[in-house]
Amino acid sequence: MSAPTHTRPHPATRAGAAGRLPWWALALPVLAFSALLALILNPSDAHAATGEPVITHLFERIQQLTAR
Repeated sequence: MSAPTHTRPHPATRAGAAGRLPWWALALPVLAFSALLALILNPSDAHAATGEPVITHLFERIQQLTAR
């Protein structure tokens, strides 16, 4: 009894221009990494936010609207 042979799948075709990333798909991560690296290198520029947090104000407003 012989074992069945398996055929290899077809190689992937090149996607061409549709397979390329847009320019911002590379630029945005590089920009974010650069900003975080700058904060690590000079932490004196990183200031804590002062005042009431926006998310707390948003939740209070949602609570007021749902209580009506």
